[in-house]
Amino acid sequence: MPEQRLWAPWRLEYIKGPKPDECIFCIGPDQSDDRERYVVRRGERCFAILNAYPYNNGHLMVAPFRHVPSIEKLGEDELLELMTLTQDSLAALRSAYAPEGFNLGVNQGKIAGAGVEHHVHLHVVPRWDADTNFMPVIGDTRVLPQSLDDSYEDVTRAFSAAAR
Repeated sequence: MPEQRLWAPWRLEYIKGPKPDECIFCIGPDQSDDRERYVVRRGERCFAILNAYPYNNGHLMVAPFRHVPSIEKLGEDELLELMTLTQDSLAALRSAYAPEGFNLGVNQGKIAGAGVEHHVHLHVVPRWDADTNFMPVIGDTRVLPQSLDDSYEDVTRAFSAAAR
């Protein structure tokens, strides 16, 4: 059998490129570069952003604007908005992608797997039957059928359609 290759040249920028010194979640409530940073929804205290290195298309993260390391440090208003925005994210992703389920999770602290351990955030990952295969296990590679820019368009459109 000939050797198989999956080309993913867009990953080279992440591998070789400079890593940001600043926290990726410290975007501020009033910035206007949402498309560039893949922010799909803003609230008063929290926002939803596409994961630039997703497990599946539509993988969002919901975070407070305030830089805090854990859920225990959130005020009641922030916690309520974090959860409400998570509900809205589920509805938008259902509309955009019709997933069969979701993984929701907070990796709090480095030992728990947090890639950004000093700014709490909640992952919202849409899931489908058989959405994973041998590629992540054998090839340590994920296959995503949609570009991040197209995901941004679909998810922001779904958020707009489902606006409260």
